[in-house]
Amino acid sequence: MDDLEEIRRFWDADAATYDNAPGHHPRHGAVLAAWASALAGMLPAPPARVLDCGAGTGFLSLLAAAAGHQVTALELAPRMLERLHATAAGRGLDIETVLGPAHDVPPGPFDAVMERHLVWTLPDPVGTLRAWRTVAPAGRLVVIESIWGTADALERLRGAGRDALRRARGIARDHHDDYPAEVRGRLPFGRGTAPGDVVAAVAEAGWKAPRLVRLRDVEWAERQAMALPERCLGVAPRFAVLAG
Repeated sequence: MDDLEEIRRFWDADAATYDNAPGHHPRHGAVLAAWASALAGMLPAPPARVLDCGAGTGFLSLLAAAAGHQVTALELAPRMLERLHATAAGRGLDIETVLGPAHDVPPGPFDAVMERHLVWTLPDPVGTLRAWRTVAPAGRLVVIESIWGTADALERLRGAGRDALRRARGIARDHHDDYPAEVRGRLPFGRGTAPGDVVAAVAEAGWKAPRLVRLRDVEWAERQAMALPERCLGVAPRFAVLAG
């Protein structure tokens, strides 16, 4: 089984419980409002043609569609798209879906390409970012990530503390299983997404004038939505790399 197929199988299996994690699909009003505000500041004014790569169950796609954008959601795992379809239908939103890997982009042109927490799963992040530029040559790139893993020693300790606290309190983990270790070891960002490395990948892919934004309002709202003692450890720092 090649890496892409193993990645697809993991996310297909994860679809059933993926939205249970607050970080994956927030439901708290203040958190949703913070994400909506952040996204509005990073995307072009609606209506715009927006491609959401690695859309998953559709958190960003749903926010963008609700804001008036024409959204195309690209996703590798069919069961993730099934969840997106069901949620969009329940909210009366029209979102076009395309099944396929992130580098196999549908024809544009798009006014913006966005992603959230996808880059670390890409076997070829630079090549994929370059493919996105071909369908949005005059458009905007919005890459939303967080600091985790070996990207920052202090954040790695905080993450370990959050995991230990969840286990002690019997809280379900975010995913149905551990990500395949051998696959993660072969991924360029499989050990974490450091902001500088993501910026460098965006620039290498040919996107112009990459710039880094800290999503502090999202972090603040997420902390406020937490109960004690989880709030003491907070959330992983959120950031976006914008270009184009």
